[in-house]
Amino acid sequence: MPAAYEMNPELFEPIELIDPVRPMPKNRLSAWQKFMKQPLAVSCVAILFLIVVGAAIGPYISGHEFDQANLPLRNHAPSWDFWFGSDDLGRDIFTRVWYGARISLFIGFTAAFIDMIIGVTWGATSAFLGGIFDNIGMRICDILFSLPKLLVVMVLTLAIGTGLLPIIIAIAVIGWVPMARIVRGEVLSIKEQDYILSGVALGLSYPRLLTKYLIPNAMGPIAVAATMNIPKVIFVEAFLSFVGLGVQAPHASWGTMAHEALPAMIYYPWRMFFPAALMSLTIICFNFIGDGLQKVLK
Repeated sequence: MPAAYEMNPELFEPIELIDPVRPMPKNRLSAWQKFMKQPLAVSCVAILFLIVVGAAIGPYISGHEFDQANLPLRNHAPSWDFWFGSDDLGRDIFTRVWYGARISLFIGFTAAFIDMIIGVTWGATSAFLGGIFDNIGMRICDILFSLPKLLVVMVLTLAIGTGLLPIIIAIAVIGWVPMARIVRGEVLSIKEQDYILSGVALGLSYPRLLTKYLIPNAMGPIAVAATMNIPKVIFVEAFLSFVGLGVQAPHASWGTMAHEALPAMIYYPWRMFFPAALMSLTIICFNFIGDGLQKVLK
């Protein structure tokens, strides 16, 4: 071989093999570290964790059933026998508060999850396809967004009935619209990136582009919007139960307990205080967590 074509080994350097364990991306790690540096948001996470634990084990540690009536002990003030007092039927408020936390949190998380799935799919598809599909999809969103949410949910609840499933359906029918609008705006900016255009040129299917590239890169605003949507759903459920369109007796939610306690609030304030305090604390915690995520993921 001629000398001109000989390769000089000094021009080459050995490389190290890449660790097969994929490290955590630096941006995610820094986001987690930033979130942990927000004491208010972290404290709210801890409080929500305690509320979830209370909802899981609270009804079992008081020694009373949530629907166990005891008329001789009705409207009993907080004591060692009734830690949060009793209601007008002698039922233990401590047990009913934590049983109501189960229902309120279940409706909040379930309806918010359904809203997220529908909103993300609708908004991403509308932005990605564009054209007439985007125009029609966004006009539908504008019409639904202009309607008063509580009124629509009340009408749907009256039409399909009361209970857990009707409430979730009624809230999810209109609750996905804000998420769709947020996701559409994010995807409109992401879809013009080179890696998305390359994927389209390579013939990748829309579901693959959606799940592999579009949604992961828009996950920050999605996470913030989903977190902020949970307290809204909890409030809507409490409002429906408060006006008698939500969870029906003998089951309990925070809204149902507030409705039952309203006539006697002046004389037996503990009946209103504990469910209202837990509901308010839960909503405040979710809002502070959402604010913390917004600062980190913006």
